[in-house]
Amino acid sequence: MKTFNNRNFFLIAGPCVVENENTTSYIAQAIDSICKRLKIHFYFKASYRKANRSSLYSFTGIGDIEALSVLAKVKEQFGLPIVTDIHAPEEAAFAAQVADVLQIPAFLCRQTDLLQAAAKTGKVVNIKKGQFLSPQAMQFAVEKVRAAGNPNVMITERGTSFGYQDLIVDFRGIKELKKNRCPVVLDCTHSLQKPNQEVGVTGGEPELIETLAKAGIATGFDGIFLETHPNPKNALSDGANMLPLSQLEPLLEKLLKIRKAVVNSTI
Repeated sequence: MKTFNNRNFFLIAGPCVVENENTTSYIAQAIDSICKRLKIHFYFKASYRKANRSSLYSFTGIGDIEALSVLAKVKEQFGLPIVTDIHAPEEAAFAAQVADVLQIPAFLCRQTDLLQAAAKTGKVVNIKKGQFLSPQAMQFAVEKVRAAGNPNVMITERGTSFGYQDLIVDFRGIKELKKNRCPVVLDCTHSLQKPNQEVGVTGGEPELIETLAKAGIATGFDGIFLETHPNPKNALSDGANMLPLSQLEPLLEKLLKIRKAVVNSTI
């Protein structure tokens, strides 16, 4: 599992969901170009289907087969590893036809059948830490993947529930998460969500993405996860907490400087 080295972080990024072929390809090419220049290992992330929307009327996708076909074209055209979510055990083998990393949504991180179905594909399994779980409790989710014979697992921190509508990233948790001896990622967009607003659409605080990402690199996260879009206001899903694509390169340049300082301070 090629994800990181001790001198740099890796990036998981892309739009929330496959909206259409043109937008998906444009975002993938733009991020790939930036990461190649900055020498950052990059995973392209886009959900082929969104099954966990607040509102019944929210956009969920263009169709499973169509969306996976778009991701397959991105993978072939740019040579990028693909990350996508799955929500039920029967989705694992289907998504694994294209995806290199099967991502387990936070609310489903305790689902044994789902975790083990993902593990049995042999793909990397990225488990998002449930908003309701302590960092220590993630050892059991990781164990379920490894018990199915798959050592390729990552953990993604995406905040802890604080009251009804807020999420808080407790950076004390990095030490506990790293005890699982696997890459640990910080989700800088979903950790800033404002879930289940009165209008039925999730809100967010994208102006804090840079602050959160900087803190993540400074405290030792191996990877950064974020969702980005050329025009977040027009994104069909989770636009309220996405980073504008134009802001990605300057952010990554800042993170590289922090990472370099951290590495140099430990040599």
